[in-house]
Amino acid sequence: MKGIATEIKWALIFTAMGLAWMVLEKLCGLHSTYIDYHIYLTNLFAIPAIWVMVLALKDKRKTCYGGKFTYKQGLIFGVILSFFIAVLSPIAQWITSYIITPEYFPNVIKRSVELGYYKNTDLAEAQFNFRNYAIQGAVGAFIMGIVTSAVAMLFLKSKKTI
Repeated sequence: MKGIATEIKWALIFTAMGLAWMVLEKLCGLHSTYIDYHIYLTNLFAIPAIWVMVLALKDKRKTCYGGKFTYKQGLIFGVILSFFIAVLSPIAQWITSYIITPEYFPNVIKRSVELGYYKNTDLAEAQFNFRNYAIQGAVGAFIMGIVTSAVAMLFLKSKKTI
C-alpha cells in the first residue's frame, strides 16, 4: 500500500478538483442558461488537469525518488495514477450527475434536439446519459493521463550528468 500511496493521494486530489470544476460550471450556468457554451468552455478543464498531473509527478519525484527519476519511472507513475483516476471517474460522474447537477442531462438533451444536433429526443438520450459519460470519462481520464504524463516527463525527467 505504501508503494502506491502517492498515486492514491493524487487520484483523490484530481477527482476532488474535477468535482469542484463541475460545481463551477454549474454556478456559471454552463449546465443550464449558457449550455450552448458548455461544449467549448468545458475543455478549459485541461488546464487544471495538466497542472495537477504535473504536481503529482513532481511530488512522486521528490518523495519517492529523492528528487531524481527517469522518464520510465515517471511514466509508470503516470500510468498507475491515470488508472486510479479512471477507477474513481464513474464515482465522480455519479456525484456530478445525481447530486451536483441532475438537470444537466435533461437540459443538454433538450437543447441538442432544438439545435438539430440530434433528430429526436431518443437519439439525444442515447448519447447524453450517465452510462455513456461514466465510460467516456474513465477511458478519457486513463488515456489523457498517460499522454499528459508522457509529455510532462520530457521536461521533468532528471538530466544525465557526464
